[in-house]
Amino acid sequence: MKDEEPPVGEAQADDRQTVAPAKSASLYSLSFIAHFLSVAFHPLLVPTYLVLWLVHRMPAEQLPRPWFTVALTAGLTFGVPALGTALLYAFGRVSSLQLGERRQRYSPLLLAALSFGAAAYLVPQLTGTPPQLALLLAGMALAVTLTFLITFWWKISAHGVGMGGALAMLLVLWGQHPALPATCLSLSAGLVLAAAVAWARLILRAHTKAQVAAGLLLGLAAGLGLILLGG
Repeated sequence: MKDEEPPVGEAQADDRQTVAPAKSASLYSLSFIAHFLSVAFHPLLVPTYLVLWLVHRMPAEQLPRPWFTVALTAGLTFGVPALGTALLYAFGRVSSLQLGERRQRYSPLLLAALSFGAAAYLVPQLTGTPPQLALLLAGMALAVTLTFLITFWWKISAHGVGMGGALAMLLVLWGQHPALPATCLSLSAGLVLAAAVAWARLILRAHTKAQVAAGLLLGLAAGLGLILLGG
């Protein structure tokens, strides 16, 4: 005798049970990648990455104290605001280190703006860095300050602001040396990473498309404006 075929309804249910785990695993993978990108390219880490990149490409005579410059930049643009946010979380002033609630971003962003401003002043004074780096840090300080002010009304993407500031620096260097493979490759990598981080923030539903785009444009405009005007 032939095996009886299950009713149509049961067959569809079995299909759904087979497909659901695969779909769930795919969504989990996308979420994991998005979380990784959001953490790896957190806006507090972007200045340190840029300084490391400049240390790698600049001659020693232009950057006389490279690793002190990296350490001081990392301490002021990452260490101080990260520690402050951790303390706010420990004392219950914010409910998550990811700062998903717009109103909970006020204090961390104010601290970040002050720390970035201190970096823009102290790093050039104490390390003798070239004007490009000083202007980059000043542009980022301006962008973070504007992000803080905008956040009172709208949850603009800080990740977008950070990646926009990075693109500003890479665009300026590419414009100065458009024929160099290193600058072309760096700008291409920057564009890909900026797009990846923007995608990650949307996948995680941390921001709307408008908030991500506005963040990118703000970081780009502030960085380019100060670097070009100062140069």
